[in-house]
Amino acid sequence: MCLLTSQITDPMDVSKSNSSFAPVTEFILLGFSLEWQIQVLLFSLFTTTYVLTITGNGAIVCALWCDQRLHTPMYMFLGNFSFLEIWYVSSTVPKMLVNLISETKTISFVGCFLQFYFFFSLGSSECFHLSVMAFDRYLAICHPLRYPNIMTGHLCAKLVIACWVCGFLWFLVPIAFISQMPFCGPNIIDHVVCDPGPLFALACAFAPIIQMVCYIQSSLIIFGSFFFILGSYTLVLLAVLRVPSATGRRKAFSTCGSHLTVVSLFFGPLMVMYVNPGLGHAAGVQKVITLFYAMVTPLFNPIIYSLRNKEMKAALRKIVGSCNIN
Repeated sequence: MCLLTSQITDPMDVSKSNSSFAPVTEFILLGFSLEWQIQVLLFSLFTTTYVLTITGNGAIVCALWCDQRLHTPMYMFLGNFSFLEIWYVSSTVPKMLVNLISETKTISFVGCFLQFYFFFSLGSSECFHLSVMAFDRYLAICHPLRYPNIMTGHLCAKLVIACWVCGFLWFLVPIAFISQMPFCGPNIIDHVVCDPGPLFALACAFAPIIQMVCYIQSSLIIFGSFFFILGSYTLVLLAVLRVPSATGRRKAFSTCGSHLTVVSLFFGPLMVMYVNPGLGHAAGVQKVITLFYAMVTPLFNPIIYSLRNKEMKAALRKIVGSCNIN
């Protein structure tokens, strides 16, 4: 999130307001400055990853939509999460692919901040979704008798809507303030996406209050969501260990294991970048880790959920069978 990949230079260098510079109207997303052959190879690899991600998450959405047996809260959350993943990768990857085969690698000022806003808003929505999914599993396993009365379809729909709304409102004010900061050159962003760290470094005025607000909001959503999920699954684990049936324990561990794997893949890179500020000065490391949670994690999610869930595999086979018949 904000400042996780901070490339903030010294305040004396940042406060370089000078009326002789023309305002910046576009940025250059440097991306991977490699040989042309390697750029083409990366383009092929990223395109394949993007197509597989869209296909996998889209298949989950279609399976849940078509199979009435899966119209339960757990699968409703999963379907919305997969739908969210489609938009999450689409907020950055298409522009990344264009820049890989482009000589200019430019992105307009408005386009950069729109990418910034949607990427971080969708990422925030993912944090909220993962928290809600953990809460749902906690209720289902720790309070199985009360679960149908608590997690009704109405509450499920309200939680999903709240995740989307809160995600898109979380960084709205900081991003609006950052977009109003003066940018007068240079306009080169040494990253694969429009990230707040490089943007703060390119600003002509030092803005410690905006940076602090961005930092606090990032910390709240990342650590708040992570510890909430960790606490929920700790209670789930304690409840599962008390289950007398070995089959029941296996099923609970399988479902929760899938969720925890996704949580680890998503929060792991963010935590690594956040707790180790030194990584903020290594542009290459920043790009690789950003690619991991922006591209690799959304690719693995449908694989994890479908391969470890019998109902999901049956629904996907039904969808594939219908396509073959048609």
